[in-house]
Amino acid sequence: MNDEGAKVEIPCIGEMFPHLDVLTTMGRMTLPDAFEGKWFLLFSHPGDFTPVCTTEFASFAINHERFRRLNCELIGLSVDQVYSHIKWIEWMEEQLKVEISYPIIADPNGDIARTLGAIHPPNSNSTIRAVYFVDPDAVLQSVLYYPRGVGRNMEELLRMLRALLVVKQHKVATPANWPSNEFIGDEVLLYPPKDVKGAKERRGKQGCLDWWFCSKKL
Repeated sequence: MNDEGAKVEIPCIGEMFPHLDVLTTMGRMTLPDAFEGKWFLLFSHPGDFTPVCTTEFASFAINHERFRRLNCELIGLSVDQVYSHIKWIEWMEEQLKVEISYPIIADPNGDIARTLGAIHPPNSNSTIRAVYFVDPDAVLQSVLYYPRGVGRNMEELLRMLRALLVVKQHKVATPANWPSNEFIGDEVLLYPPKDVKGAKERRGKQGCLDWWFCSKKL
C-alpha cells in the first residue's frame, strides 16, 4: 500500500524490469536500457554514511571487476540526495582507499524505490537492503531482501549470479550449496519429466536416483 492506501504493484521474478528514468552519481540514466546486452545487479541500501552500508558499498567496489567478468554491471539506490551520494563516495575513496566505479541512484522522493518494492513499512522513510538481478533481456530473475542489521555477502551474490547464468544457458537447475552440494558436488539437476512416457525413459539412466531426481555434469 502507498500513503493513500492504494495497492502498489511491484515487479515479480520472470517479469520485465520496469522502465525507469533515474538520476545517478554518473548522470541521468534510463533503466534497463543503460545495461542493454548485460546482466545488472541493482542494490538498495538504507542510507549513506551508515556503517553497514559503507562496508557493503566498498565491498561491491572491490568486487566490481568480478561481476563484470560475468557480464554483470552494478548500480546502487537509496532515498538520499545525489549530493549526499557524491560526498559519501569521496569519503570512501579517502578513508577506505576504494574507488566507487558504479553509479548510485538518488531517489529522495522514494518513487523509484516504491516502484521496485524497496520501501517496507514501518521503515517507510528509507530503502531496505534489496538486491535485484536483471538479465540481458531485461527480465527480473531474482529478488533478495535483507534486514537492516545484516550486511550482504559478495561471495553469495556472485555464486547466485553464476547459478543464474547456468540455469538460463543450459535450462537446468542448481542444487543446494551449488557448486559444492553434499550429494552431487558440482553437478546440476535436470527438471523432472512432465508425462508418464518421460518418467519411464528416465528410469535407470546414468545420474538418475529416480525418474524425478537426475543430475549431470555440464
